[in-house]
Amino acid sequence: MRLMDDTDHTRIAEAIRDAESRTSGEIYAVLARRSDSYFYVAGFTVACGILFAAVLVAVAAHWFWYIVPLPVFGLAILAAFLCAVLLLWLVPSITLWLVPKGILYRRAHLNAIQQFLARNVHLTTERTGVLLFVSLAERYAEVIADAGINAKVHQDEWNNIVAILTEHADRDDLTVGFLKAIEKAGMLLEEHFPKGPDDVNELDDHLVEL
Repeated sequence: MRLMDDTDHTRIAEAIRDAESRTSGEIYAVLARRSDSYFYVAGFTVACGILFAAVLVAVAAHWFWYIVPLPVFGLAILAAFLCAVLLLWLVPSITLWLVPKGILYRRAHLNAIQQFLARNVHLTTERTGVLLFVSLAERYAEVIADAGINAKVHQDEWNNIVAILTEHADRDDLTVGFLKAIEKAGMLLEEHFPKGPDDVNELDDHLVEL
């Protein structure tokens, strides 16, 4: 199931074509539901929590002179772990609550880089490709610009576009967010890389959903 309908995709494609009509730069947009399953990270967190709880229970039992047979205690720990893993598998959204933000952002950043390379944004003739990337589950957005652009455009300009994407994603207004980000990126590219007479379109003009 797609996150945007055909009308939204058409509007974003038209915005990309309009922005690129005035610049030799290339704009590519990617929207991901999430950048990782985080199953193993969440599983590790759960395992640590269960072990910590087991230690507390063991200390409390000893303190209050309550005898728990070792096989029963071990089976209880195993059952708790298996139930937790089953819950993570059946309800994947829970995993996001158990993963530190730093890991979420690193995985989303890695996904952005992978998309930049996989979509050949780095292979434009003048190294003027720009990737607009949003990963919803992590509430993460990033702009990756190729070497030819970063040499002329300050990072603060890209940060402003990231702010636009994240702000509209938080409001569940993704289409408008991408449209404004594309417009802003197009203006920056037009300023530093105006369209030449021999310019050709090197990347597809559409939004990719993952």
